[in-house]
Amino acid sequence: MIGKLDAHMRFNETALGLRSQRQELLASNIANADTPNYKARDIDFASALQGALARTVPPAGVLAQSAAAHIGGAGQRGDYLPNGTPVLYRTPAQASADNNTVDMDVERNQFTDNALRYEAGITFINMQIRGMLSAIQGN
Repeated sequence: MIGKLDAHMRFNETALGLRSQRQELLASNIANADTPNYKARDIDFASALQGALARTVPPAGVLAQSAAAHIGGAGQRGDYLPNGTPVLYRTPAQASADNNTVDMDVERNQFTDNALRYEAGITFINMQIRGMLSAIQGN
């Protein structure tokens, strides 16, 4: 029974976790908009979600971490999220004098879009929980 409940909630749980990690990347990009030589980073959310749902163990070359404070191994130099999703670098639309690839308009749009989709995910989970409670209570 618990396995079925877990499977029922897994998609939204995984999506929210990825959205949260993506939000951190986007916030980091915005915070480093004036840092010389900083390269804007992001993830391909659709493929990351697909990979996260299909994967039960970390991909080859990525060491499993039992705590968030652990330092990544040789194959994990910050190029991957903790779940093994590769972090990509954005291609700048226009070159800058300090080699910074952060475009604030793009970052703000991506940040807002991701935040709205995160809120939608929270709403879906709330609806799933209410539906389960209604089924349990017989309402």
